[in-house]
Amino acid sequence: MDTIASLFSFITWPVSWVIVQFHKVYGAIFGPDTGWAWGLSIVSLVVLIRICLIPLFVKQIKSTRNMQALQPKMKAIQERYKSDKQRQSEEMMKLYKETGTNPLSSCLPILAQSPFFFALYHVLSNIASGKEIGVMNQALVDSARQAHIFGAPIAAKFMDSPEKVEALNASLTDVRIVTAIMIILMSASQFFTQRQLMMKNVDLSVKTPYMQQQKMLMYIFPVIFAVMGINFPVGVLVYWLTTNVWTMGQQMYVINQNPTPGSKAQDAYLQRLLKSVIHHGEVRGRRRKSVVKVIVAKGSDRNENERRFFGGLAKAGFVAQADGSVIKGDTLPAEAEGAAAKRQQPKRQTKAQRQAAAAQATVSKDAGEASEPAAEKATTSLEKKPQGPAKSDASGADAKDGAQGDKPARPSRANSGGSRQQGKTGQRKGQQRPKHPSSKK
Repeated sequence: MDTIASLFSFITWPVSWVIVQFHKVYGAIFGPDTGWAWGLSIVSLVVLIRICLIPLFVKQIKSTRNMQALQPKMKAIQERYKSDKQRQSEEMMKLYKETGTNPLSSCLPILAQSPFFFALYHVLSNIASGKEIGVMNQALVDSARQAHIFGAPIAAKFMDSPEKVEALNASLTDVRIVTAIMIILMSASQFFTQRQLMMKNVDLSVKTPYMQQQKMLMYIFPVIFAVMGINFPVGVLVYWLTTNVWTMGQQMYVINQNPTPGSKAQDAYLQRLLKSVIHHGEVRGRRRKSVVKVIVAKGSDRNENERRFFGGLAKAGFVAQADGSVIKGDTLPAEAEGAAAKRQQPKRQTKAQRQAAAAQATVSKDAGEASEPAAEKATTSLEKKPQGPAKSDASGADAKDGAQGDKPARPSRANSGGSRQQGKTGQRKGQQRPKHPSSKK
């Protein structure tokens, strides 16, 4: 570690200068030789560096999202040119160029912060050895050697020998307890930061190898930092714990305010936005209006979270506009109505189903046409039935014999059929009678 830190010795002067300037401020408050003065100077160094790295952090967020969006296309290129590695690399570089994505952008904050980390390690190592470093003269070095954070000198390490710890006027037990707690907190904050990124701010609708790699790193990184942490001075542990807490808070803010589309964080954000719109009757804030504007512009390409958000607006009686605002409306937007109508349409039938339905309709039609004459015939017979005795008088003796009885016998179907047959025969042989008005011509 000392060899690597010596490679960044060129940056030890600005790092030591910044620490000394912060020490002057905190030393006037807590005392120049206290652990609070030197510890807060290191914390302030971290905050200053991270503020300067905010543009790189924003670029990292954009690059990470672009990489997530490109994973399906990258997988397709790998499958298409799996036997030609050179062509595969060329297509990958072409895809990065077309989309303006840099795979190294996700590592920029860590790479940019590494020189300051190793420079601070180099400064603290010289303080532990009692050597002047950068702008720190011997008086400042001696003051820093005597500074203790919860009983542990800022230049002490977990693996230091009892003699070395005793030379710094401290106890080995205190040093190891403080360093162990800091190592655990450092690893836990690293794990939690990566976990909230994977569980809340990743598009779960896209399953790619990139997500599996990130999930593995979520467990590997904390172990690496825990193993390396036993060789870090207390001041470096303070530095790394502070930068992890800063990263965790910064990432939490980004996840809550600018989540990845399709993620759980986006669903939670849109539900909060929906409640705000329903409560206030408008979209408050320029940034929120820009979010609604982007979702409106997507049209049919909206994800499930965005469609749920628009459905909630419609139920509340609001319609989103192209400029990101909302208006009160009784009807759904045209595209929402079209989507609802599209969902209500029946499924398209197969050719065999259409042919079967056509054949069934033809059979039903033929059956209906065949039943119409029978119904007409039944109606005609019912209307002609009361005139039976008159017909029987004209036709012969059967009706006469029936009239002489006390009660006219009810003719059976066979007799009535025979009477009708006789009547028809008589009509054909004799003079034809005029047809009943109700009968069809």
